[in-house]
Amino acid sequence: MLNDSILSTITFVPTVGAIVVALLPRRGKLIQWFTLLVTLATFALTLHLPAHYQYGQTGFQFEENHPWITSPNIHYHLGVDGISLWLVVLVGFLGPMAALASWKAIETRTKEFYFFFLLQQTAMIGVFVSLDMFLYYGFWELSLVPMAILIAMFGRNRGPQAAIKFFLYTFLPSALLLVALLWLYAKTGTFDFVETQRILSQNSGLFAPQALWWISLAFLAAFAVKVPVFPLHGWLSDVFSEAPTAMAMVVAGKLGLYSIIRFNLGLFPAQSREIAPLMIALAVIGILYGALIALVEQDMKRFIAFSTIGHLSFCTLGIFCFTIVGLNGTVYHILNHELSGAAMLILFGILYERYGTYDMTLYGGMAAKLPRMATFYLITTLSLIGLPILNGFVGEFLILSSSFGVHPYWGAAATLGVILSAAYMLGMIQKLFYGQQSQLVANKTVPDVVAREGFALVPAVILMLVLGVASPYWIRAIGGAVSGLAQNVAHVTTNLTTTVAEKR
Repeated sequence: MLNDSILSTITFVPTVGAIVVALLPRRGKLIQWFTLLVTLATFALTLHLPAHYQYGQTGFQFEENHPWITSPNIHYHLGVDGISLWLVVLVGFLGPMAALASWKAIETRTKEFYFFFLLQQTAMIGVFVSLDMFLYYGFWELSLVPMAILIAMFGRNRGPQAAIKFFLYTFLPSALLLVALLWLYAKTGTFDFVETQRILSQNSGLFAPQALWWISLAFLAAFAVKVPVFPLHGWLSDVFSEAPTAMAMVVAGKLGLYSIIRFNLGLFPAQSREIAPLMIALAVIGILYGALIALVEQDMKRFIAFSTIGHLSFCTLGIFCFTIVGLNGTVYHILNHELSGAAMLILFGILYERYGTYDMTLYGGMAAKLPRMATFYLITTLSLIGLPILNGFVGEFLILSSSFGVHPYWGAAATLGVILSAAYMLGMIQKLFYGQQSQLVANKTVPDVVAREGFALVPAVILMLVLGVASPYWIRAIGGAVSGLAQNVAHVTTNLTTTVAEKR
């Protein structure tokens, strides 16, 4: 019976927790402990999904579909498939990590912080499980609000300015998305994703191709900003620089990339095929641009922001190659990067708590004083580089191997990004932990990784290894979902080729 309501339970447990947080007194660490328990409970509930998922079955599972609003026709429709399954689990897994990372970092206005933090959990899960597009849009917009508020409240230098930039960059394209959704509803009479997909695939002649092109572009613009795809990345470095660690862990990547896969490939395969050359070019530019900037960046937060642009651009490349292998690698790489990137942000936050600066030039020679921290840094760095047997290797390998098959020159250019990634990540390790001890490190005695930090980092490091050596377990669910998308695009390509041949 839990299957019938598990998605609603997972989605709204954090909301209930946020309401309780608003009522709790500001006494000691009570709010922090309660938030940690809520995030652990949410994660435990997400594990029900892979435990009861029917891996050989296509389509959506754990569906809940109830009439909500009669006019317009809006349903409370939830469900997951192999694409969204692991992303929901990922959000659940990152929740306790973020709560532990904020334990000492957030010591003022804790009630406000954890209230909005839990609302953000609900919004992200809601994006991944919503199958009614109006409901999806509500969660999509909700995800912007807690982020902007917390950046403004807890930014280290220019929080309000970064929050405004983030809101404007993401809200304005979202307005275009709303217009596109309303146009689709006017033409199809439904906001239901499954029904809309069926109507568009079976009655394509009823829709003007030019209109569908602009609608698909509105969808893509809203999602590409959230990734962010180059050159729509102008907000990311400022937001990473100002956002608390817990919020920086969730600000980029998975929402936008998931939405491109789900909606652009799912609803507009022909239009996605048309714009693919541009998106592939932008992806490769993003890979190289992010890597080159990270090579010279000295601020840890901005460093991880530009490395994120490079790593997530691999996902954009994998999406628009339209191969099953590339799409498998893309979804898997989203999981891997979000996990390893979150661990690196926590590690940077730990150093900031110890030494009070994100400037890498002030560090040096810490390996002897902080051996446990050096170990965590090294493993996480090797994961982000894509060392074989660790998680980062699998997604990058699948994406690059698929790109070589269909776009060999772009694939070769993207491979250069892997080399640059190793250069800037290992360079960061060299600056922080080796060489001569800096004056800051020599003059200040600080503890190594403590138990609370270890509880956040050890599960992440273990999962980096497990995801690296046991990838088929995750990909067997992903592959069943993305194969249908790849076949839809291939079918569109075949029809276009046939039409052109007939005209000739």
